[in-house]
Parts: sequence; C-alpha cells; structure tokens
Amino acid sequence: MTEAPFELAIERYIDAPPETVFAVWTQRPEEWWAPKPWTTKIIEQDLRPGGRSAMIMTGPDGASSPMEGVVLEVVPNRRIVFTNAFTAGWVPQTPFMVGIFTLTPEGKGTRYRAASRHWDEATHRQHEAMGFTQGWSIVADQLAALAEAAARTGT
Repeated sequence: MTEAPFELAIERYIDAPPETVFAVWTQRPEEWWAPKPWTTKIIEQDLRPGGRSAMIMTGPDGASSPMEGVVLEVVPNRRIVFTNAFTAGWVPQTPFMVGIFTLTPEGKGTRYRAASRHWDEATHRQHEAMGFTQGWSIVADQLAALAEAAARTGT
C-alpha cells in the first residue's frame, strides 16, 4: 500500500478475526478510542456515508477536546473512513485530517491499520508533534485487547 503525502499511520496484528475487530471498533468506541486515562463520550456515530461522527475526549484534568466530522465510507469488517473537513449536513470547517482504518484478514487474525491523512505539511507535522504515533498505538492496543478478549469468549 502506497502512503499518501502527509500521512501518518500505525499497524498491528490483532489476534481476532476482522468481524470481531469491526464489531468492537463500531460498537464499543468509548472503551478504546482515547488513550487511558482519557475518556471518550460518543455524541453520535452514524456509520454510513454522510453520517455524523461526534465525540468528546476528556482528560484526567477535565480538559476536553470535542471532535466533529462526517463518515465518508464504511465497508463492514474491512474499512472505515471519516473526515473532520465537514460537520453533519456537509458544513465546511477547517480540515485537520481524514482517518482511514483498514482491517485485513491475516491468518486467524487481522492486520489493523490506522492512518491519518492531512491537507498540508504543517498539519501533518502538528499531528505528529501532538503524539500521533504514541497515542494511536495506545488506542490500537486498547482495541486489540478488547477484540482479542471478545474472540476468546465469543462475545
């Protein structure tokens, strides 16, 4: 897979089938989306093209970071794409990124890839300096732990 300009990405193997990873990704984001001890509150997550994606991440000191965007693509068990270039109803806002999450079958598990594409080098560098690799790796680990537990217990 060729990287796009201004892309940051992490990958990891998750010892659970793509269907389980997708179910946890879509149904349990409040449990894994923010690096602990941060928390996530989902306002709305309409997983269809054009659907609203809105959440608030809150840190242990009470600082919060609202995020609003639009879902661009959902391929069940394989891919989710969203952007914050728009709010619901296609209202433009200052764009930061496009998030692309892919789930590729690998053996009995899943190759998980989370990528963030940016419009320009300045935003790319800003996201990198914010701790993209560490933060997105932590949440991928949290997602993996939940998906692997669900695969072991069949839940």
